[in-house]
Parts: sequence; structure tokens; C-alpha cells
Amino acid sequence: MVRSLYTAATGMMAQQMQIDVVSNNISNVNTIGYKKQRAEFADLFYQTMEYAGTSTSTTTQSPTGINVGLGVRPTAVTKIFSQGNFKETGNNLDVAIQGDGFFQVQLPDGRIAYTRDGAFKLDADGNIVTSDGYKLIPNITLPADTVQVSIGTDGTVSVLEAGQTQMQQIGQIEIAKFINPAGLHSLGSNLYIDTTASGDPIVSTPGLDGTGELRQGFVEMSNVQLVEEMTDLITGQRAYDAASKAIVTSDEMLQTVNNLKR
Repeated sequence: MVRSLYTAATGMMAQQMQIDVVSNNISNVNTIGYKKQRAEFADLFYQTMEYAGTSTSTTTQSPTGINVGLGVRPTAVTKIFSQGNFKETGNNLDVAIQGDGFFQVQLPDGRIAYTRDGAFKLDADGNIVTSDGYKLIPNITLPADTVQVSIGTDGTVSVLEAGQTQMQQIGQIEIAKFINPAGLHSLGSNLYIDTTASGDPIVSTPGLDGTGELRQGFVEMSNVQLVEEMTDLITGQRAYDAASKAIVTSDEMLQTVNNLKR
């Protein structure tokens, strides 16, 4: 009975993590470039009271043995990098990646971070930056007299300057791809950094080497599906309730044992 208390407690903690992950997904349903997370679990080790194949007589053996599980533990919270829906904005600096890949931006400490959020802006010097002011890598600076910006599917950036009649190419957007994007470390603010698990970035021109193409005037919305998240939320809540009932039942059984002396 004491074992069942601890076992049920691991179930409650696991379902709490499940609800935490689902809550984060729901909170970011409208976050540009957000990728949903999935909590994953595994059963704990088992207490073996009798091994399968143990002799039960001179001519028979136990066909299954006796193994009692000790609960559950979280093993991973995995990012799911499926494509989110596109939303047309009409903003020339909004860019979405159709397919695999990440934009590269430079953090204040000099590190390179990666993002799917293509809602870019201009800073005071005309540099293309994120909403937090991080410069796009390679750095692209628009001339002060720019009247029109064009970003091709292959990442070429061209501008039309005042008094000119033809577009001039001023830069090239490159995107990075990872063998294991789920191994990236989330920094928040739609940013990731590479790890030994993700592998080194494979930087390429959009549309080459398996990377996606760019779509100007669009942003990629979150890939969270509310129907799925609400279903997972209800499932987690019911599992949490069931685990708590197991604790109550075990407690009542212990109380019964304690009352035997009366």
C-alpha cells in the first residue's frame, strides 16, 4: 500500500507536466513561428517478486512471473517542427519559410540564434532586424531612400530607390537547416541555439540542399491545433484525477490496517 502511494504520486507529477506543456502550447496559439511541444513518458523500473520461468514444481515453470511497476517518469519534451499555417500580412518585411530551415540572427553577446519568426523590422540604420532588434545574418541594410523592397523565394533582397526605375540587389538571405531540429535549445522569444544534439547548422540559399523557400508578405503562424490541445488537456486532467483517487484509496486501506488494533 505504501508502494501504491508513491506510484500514484509519480502519476500525478507526470500529468502535471503534461498539463504544463499543453498550457504552454495553448498560450502560444497565436505566436508567430511557435512550434508546439509534446511531453513524453516512460514507465519506471519494476520490482520483481518472481521471474518468468521460475520453477513452480519439478515439471512446471511460472509462465509470466510477478513484476510490479513503480510508476512513470518524464523522458522528453519534444518540439514538433511541422509547418504552421501562413497568414498574409501585405508587409514587405514579413517573410515566411515554406519548408525546412531557420533564419539566422545575431544576439547581443555575439552568438548566432535561429528562428522561424520572419516578422522583420528596420532599425534606425536601415538594418533588417527582429522585433527585439537582433540583426538578420547575413546583415542586410536598406538604403535610406528605399521606396520598395522585394524578397525573392531564393532569398535575394532587391530595392527600388527614389529616382530609379530598376530594382537593385543589395543582399542575400540565407537559412540554416539542422539534422535534428528537436535538439535545438529554446531561448524564448522564438529563438533557438544549436547544441551537440541538434548538430551543426547547414547554411544554404533558400530552396537548395533541402531547405524551404521564402514567401514575402506572409508570416508562419503557430502549428498548435487547439482541438488537439484541448483533448490532451482533458486527458491529462482525468489521468491526474485518477492518480489522486489511487492515493485516496491507498490511504483508506492504510487507515483500515491501523484500525485493526482497536
